[in-house]
Amino acid sequence: MVKVKICGITNLEDALVAVGAGADALGFVFYEKSPRYISLEEAVAIDRRIPKKIKKIGVFVNEKQEKIKEVAKALGLYAMQFHGDESIDFCSQFKGYRIIKAIRLKDKSDLKDVFSYPVWGILFDSYQPWQFGGTGQTFDWSWLKGLKLKDKLLFISGGLNAENVVEAIRIIRPDWVDVSSSLEICPGKKNPEAIRMFVQVAKKVKLPERPS
Repeated sequence: MVKVKICGITNLEDALVAVGAGADALGFVFYEKSPRYISLEEAVAIDRRIPKKIKKIGVFVNEKQEKIKEVAKALGLYAMQFHGDESIDFCSQFKGYRIIKAIRLKDKSDLKDVFSYPVWGILFDSYQPWQFGGTGQTFDWSWLKGLKLKDKLLFISGGLNAENVVEAIRIIRPDWVDVSSSLEICPGKKNPEAIRMFVQVAKKVKLPERPS
């Protein structure tokens, strides 16, 4: 069964709805230019009100190493997602941490370096030149058909919703699906019914084991 991350959480109400719907992880965006930005203090306040079993993933964009580790420690992050232009060398400075490197796909050629990143997971998202994630746009899922990341987990994002997530899962066979803007009423505020429907639909998809 695929796992579900609800990203761009900015308030307790949305966090509790996502938890109640069965989400496996909540994503907190610590990028100040994002309309889904949340401060560390606000994220800590939400964390105090949600079950400890819920995984917390921090999203960072071209942030300094020291700041990332500071937030990770203060919030007890399960993993950190790098959604900017972070290099392979930068990612290698986080030994002992679970790192998810986002790859924004313009075309299939952007897949060439994914195996070189020393990270726990790779997240594939759509590319838009004016923003880092949260575009609400899909990419060509066929680019990832049959892709095996060996020792890395595979996350997909970009325009997923209850109407298309089944197809995305069947084509790509990811470990995680990651959704944010397509579940919103407005930037930073989720639609509770859209969250519930997305989680329900995504978790109903059952796939045969991947061929070895």
